[in-house]
Amino acid sequence: MIKKKNELWEWTKALLIAVALAAVIRYFLFAPIVVDGLSMMPTLEHQDRMIVNKLSYNIGEPKRFDIIVFHAPEQKDYIKRVIGLPGDRIEYKDDTLYVNGKAYEEPYLDEYKKKVEGPLTDPFTLEETPAGVETVPEGELFVMGDNRRFSKDSRHIGTISMDKIIGKTSIVYWPLKDAHIVK
Repeated sequence: MIKKKNELWEWTKALLIAVALAAVIRYFLFAPIVVDGLSMMPTLEHQDRMIVNKLSYNIGEPKRFDIIVFHAPEQKDYIKRVIGLPGDRIEYKDDTLYVNGKAYEEPYLDEYKKKVEGPLTDPFTLEETPAGVETVPEGELFVMGDNRRFSKDSRHIGTISMDKIIGKTSIVYWPLKDAHIVK
């Protein structure tokens, strides 16, 4: 009888440790996310399932063109690409991104640009967005979806505070046939 009680207790402890470990990983290290909508197409498809690395910004600052997940003003989580970092002047003209006056290539948009007529990204300056500032404020980011014609991003909601970032994402794990690392 005592042996059965000990065995039951050992199994219970193992199960409790496994649940606690899973909770720590889920809430502090990595979390699954489902892409909801078309704002990141063609890079990410609606209903793609991804892993969010929550440690990524505890270790270092965001980098330009990272894909991040953040808490948006509408009490919803958004997935977008970092375009502007603190202190950057952002401008689009002739479908080209300019950061601090320097033109940047966006190879992740090449495929999409071939499929549409006219510019993918309408011209704007940071001052013409809801942010209404000349440069991205300290502690904030300017983000955009890859589907520039149909993305609600910093052009509509303004810059986002870095403390709203959940983490960086780059791994699509589902659907399995489309699993890959996003660039």
